[in-house]
Amino acid sequence: MKIVSVMTTGSPSGGAEFAAVEMLDALIDRGHETVLVTNQPGMVRTRRVRVVPVDLGPKLSTRTYLRLAARSIWLVRDLNRVLEREWPYDVLLLHYKKEQLLALFLRRRLRKTVVWAEWGPVPFPLRKGLPRRLYLAVARRAALILAISEGTRRSVCEVGVDPAKVIVVPNVMRTDEIGFRPDGRERVRRELGIPDDAFVVGCISRFHPKKRNDVVVQAVIALDDARAHLILAGDGETEADLRRVGAPLGERLHIVPPPGNDVADVLSAFDISVFCPSPTEGAPRAVLLGMLAERPCLSTGAEGVADIITPEIGAITSPENDPAALRDVLRSYMTDPERVQRQGANARRAAEETYAAPVVAGRLESLFEAARAG
Repeated sequence: MKIVSVMTTGSPSGGAEFAAVEMLDALIDRGHETVLVTNQPGMVRTRRVRVVPVDLGPKLSTRTYLRLAARSIWLVRDLNRVLEREWPYDVLLLHYKKEQLLALFLRRRLRKTVVWAEWGPVPFPLRKGLPRRLYLAVARRAALILAISEGTRRSVCEVGVDPAKVIVVPNVMRTDEIGFRPDGRERVRRELGIPDDAFVVGCISRFHPKKRNDVVVQAVIALDDARAHLILAGDGETEADLRRVGAPLGERLHIVPPPGNDVADVLSAFDISVFCPSPTEGAPRAVLLGMLAERPCLSTGAEGVADIITPEIGAITSPENDPAALRDVLRSYMTDPERVQRQGANARRAAEETYAAPVVAGRLESLFEAARAG
């Protein structure tokens, strides 16, 4: 098969963009040809996925829809031209609402088999009124909708999309590339000045107002234990606020840049991996990476992780975004190192069984074939 994927955005590449590339790369391993039509070629870290440039403007949002509507004729023209050069192909894979809407106006043969990838719950503005009706009208043209999690699938169906065409397909993970690294653990802790006997709470995240990373900071402060250190790995507009909130931790607060090739080393330095989901979380790769590194995984809310984090590998704290609730769970792990080791091993097994690239790619292949067959 030849799969042409369209994914353009005006924002920096994040989890969904990297996950989409991993999906295409895994399909190449199955013998398929993949093409990514995008305005951000930097999101492709492998030369195997062929990149075709196009600029279709920012994502569709309440702030951009008028600007995009004014340019729609030219956007459709540009997308038609790009796809004509790639024809023939078997599947047109669309990731964001803007491209999904533009596909309505493509030449008929170019949209013969359209598949959507939904990376998170349906945005709130599309859940009612005229925007909802438009979303449903466009969704009827899709042969298949891939939901990244059960929560995402539920939100799509609740809007009114036919449940028969909405299928949960998890993230593709390169399970052979990420694992627990004792040497990396020792190096990262040494460079950050973290003692060997410290209990390290770690969080890999964007520093964004929707991500309540302040909760994990307050929870570690509330532990009131000199052994507790916190590593926040990421960047974003709330970094200054997190530093201010975390000031009582002093040298036990470590804010580092987003990990790149050393992500396994950074994760290995954690004892516990904590995630603070946004209200519209899809399926956070940070949690899956923590599982692969054999870290127990905690979340301060259920959005996006309800079908990922089970009691065997970690916990979802309640009430949501409550520092005291997270503090109590963290304390239970501090006093039970055997539990940390056991749940970390369980997490690794679960990730390999569910998210390994060959497993997910094989399922995608079957679904695409069924979509082509109508």
